[in-house]
Parts: sequence; structure tokens; C-alpha cells
Amino acid sequence: MAVVRIGTRTSPLALWQANQVREALLSTCRGLRVELVEIISEGDKNLDVPLSRVGGKGLFLKELETALLDREIDLAVHSMKDVTVELPEGLHIPVYCSREDSRDALVSNKFSCLDELPEGAIVGTCSLRRQCQIKASYPRLQLKNLRGNVNTRLQKLDSGLYDAIILAVAGLKRLGMEDRISQIIPTSICLPAVGQGVVGIECRVDDVDIHPLILPLNDLQSATETRAERAANECIGGGCHVPVAFHCEQSGQRLTLRGLVGEPDGSRVLRSQGQGFVSDPVQLGVAVAEDLVGQGAKAILDCVYRDAD
Repeated sequence: MAVVRIGTRTSPLALWQANQVREALLSTCRGLRVELVEIISEGDKNLDVPLSRVGGKGLFLKELETALLDREIDLAVHSMKDVTVELPEGLHIPVYCSREDSRDALVSNKFSCLDELPEGAIVGTCSLRRQCQIKASYPRLQLKNLRGNVNTRLQKLDSGLYDAIILAVAGLKRLGMEDRISQIIPTSICLPAVGQGVVGIECRVDDVDIHPLILPLNDLQSATETRAERAANECIGGGCHVPVAFHCEQSGQRLTLRGLVGEPDGSRVLRSQGQGFVSDPVQLGVAVAEDLVGQGAKAILDCVYRDAD
């Protein structure tokens, strides 16, 4: 194959991720040509409505996956936290690139940490997962919707619309904006999203020419942790834009998976934790999810999905 076409969203972060994959392919495959194909997703068009109310499932993927199935592109590069638990027939994600810091960051021009934020301070985020957990620990804060790419969100903060905003550490680092981080929020306060910090490469299952090119980019630890998180999310019936979090950490041959499901207002948060082995991350994910279901997680999610309709 002489040319590989990588489909990507048009945001600066998405383009950074696609270019990293491009550079990795060029470094491992001599004589290869790699082109970026920019595609505007539905999630990038409608920025005035909370993600939970605009059909969050696949909001940032549909156009890219359609282009894959129509053979207009050969690869699609995604932030794994945006990827639905079920993929279209004929597509899969065989490669999970090395994970960046998976935690969330507080960004503020006036305050250095969450503890410093005063009563009624306005914190911007479009994530029900973040909203749920921050409200549970800091009920005095006011959480307001915030959409747009990283630069757009930072501009809204700098214009004074928010006292602080919450973004992924990984995105800020990748864009060279680590100096904007006021506080890296501990996972005990804000458990990360499924797949946060991981870049995944999606392709057609039957594309035998592509697989040998991209498989060297797969990071085994990143893949194992992400598979445990995604298995838990699938088992519980979660999505990308609901108050659900699963985060897996590997140590040697053992995995520790923590999970939670909560009310969007933080009034009730269910938590679970389990351990397993790298040989079967899916089994661990299912076990932790089933424990949350036993605590009443399904009822919470049913209400969230009803409110979004």
C-alpha cells in the first residue's frame, strides 16, 4: 500500500493526534505516504447544547466511521473517551497508543485548586461525569455547560465567563498547554472517563494491508487497561456522555479497576472496585460493572437517558 489516508476531526487536538499517528507510521514504514483527511463531525457543529442532550452516542465518530466503511479513508484516529462501546459491523480498533496522563485538570486564572473556589463559583464542563463527581465533593460550586475545543474553552475562561473549567490533562499536555493547569485533580475526587488519555486507531476488519502497518503502534498496557474499562462500560449500558467512570491501572500482571455511576447533581454516587489479571481484562470489567448494577446503577442511568430524550 503506497498511500494511507487517516481520517480525523478538525480540532487542534484531533489534528495533533492524527499527526502523531502519521509520524509513527512514517518512522516504521519506509516509502509510505500518509495523508490526513479532515472531516467535520456532528459533535463539532452543534456547540450550544449539552452533549447529554444531543444524542451523545457516536456524536464525534459517525462521519469518520461512514468514511471508513465507504473506503474514503483507511484509518480513523480517535480519543478513546469519545468512542462508543459498540462499533459498526465491519470496523474494529486493533491499536491503542501509549496512554498519556488520564486525570482531569482544573484550569483557573484566579484559583490554584478546587478547595480555593468560593461559594457559588462557576465551573465549566460539558461532562456529566465530571459534574456529578465535583458536585458530590464540592456542593457549594455552580457547574455550567461548556462546549467547544480546548482553545475555545480556554478563551471562554479567559473572557471571565467562568471562574474555572475542567479539561483532560492529556489534551493540555499534547497541545503544549501544561502551564495552564492549576491543579491535577486526584482520581479520588474525579475518576477519569473510560479510555481517557488513550488514542485509538480504527480500521476495517477485512483490511489485510493496513493491519501490519499499524499493529506496531499498539501499546499492550494501554490496550489492556482500556479493554477492561470498555468492557465495564458496555456491561453497564453506559455511553460517552453519561455520569459513568471506569479507570483501570496495571501493576505487573495484575489489574485494579475502579468504577462509579452517579446522579448528575452528585446527590448519589455508587462506587465499586475490583482486581484481576492482565490475561482477562474483560472479566474484570464485567465483574465491577455487575457490582454497580447490583447497587442500583441501572436505575440512575435510565433516568439520565430519559432526561436526554
